[in-house]
Amino acid sequence: MLATAWGVRERPGKGPKPGLSVDAIVAAAIRIAATEGLPAVTMNRVASELGTAAMSLYRYLSGKEELLILMVDGASGPPPDELWAPGRDWRVGLSQWCRSLRSAYLENPWMLRIPITTPPVTPNHVAWMECALRAMSDTALAEENKVSTLLLLLGWIRADASLQADVTAGRSDTTAATIEFSQGYGAILARVTDPQRFPAIQAALQADVFGEGTGGNDDFEFGLQRILDGIELLIDADDENS
Repeated sequence: MLATAWGVRERPGKGPKPGLSVDAIVAAAIRIAATEGLPAVTMNRVASELGTAAMSLYRYLSGKEELLILMVDGASGPPPDELWAPGRDWRVGLSQWCRSLRSAYLENPWMLRIPITTPPVTPNHVAWMECALRAMSDTALAEENKVSTLLLLLGWIRADASLQADVTAGRSDTTAATIEFSQGYGAILARVTDPQRFPAIQAALQADVFGEGTGGNDDFEFGLQRILDGIELLIDADDENS
């Protein structure tokens, strides 16, 4: 898989039709995932998309597991140029990194359905890791704490993006339950909660916390900034001890 991802594996000498490549296979699989959903991605379906036989794909890839890993790397894309810029404040750099990676997930929500089975080893994922670690290079954080910070932020990004993807998918649902919720979560809570039993919820309702337009980016930014507040305390502590 590593040789394939980094482009150091020789092209098979015979068998596949001219023009077939790992990049073409991955691009076709991404198109299918985006338009038909991840379950539609099979070796047969990808081969059909490319107008070739499924067996020809196995001369480039070991199987679907490898294909899925390369799909995530391809859909993630390389980090934006701004993330490579030197001399930025660590907090600004990590905030930009988190927002950019979250955008990649929201643009390709099927990626969230693929379990993470290895550390970053593919080209784009290694580049994303480099940018996050580079953003912390001028801090007093120990190297192991930089990696732990990266993992903490990645967990928050994926959790938030998964929630947003589920909500978006739910809005397209036509079940009776979904239609009822489309009338407004706050209105439903106001109707079913007793102020004596649920005073905290009533206080939130009075503040219109559950109104239309709340959540989404606001919730993501709130969580992100609280995480960075904690990292800032750790940086200050490490700086005092250095």
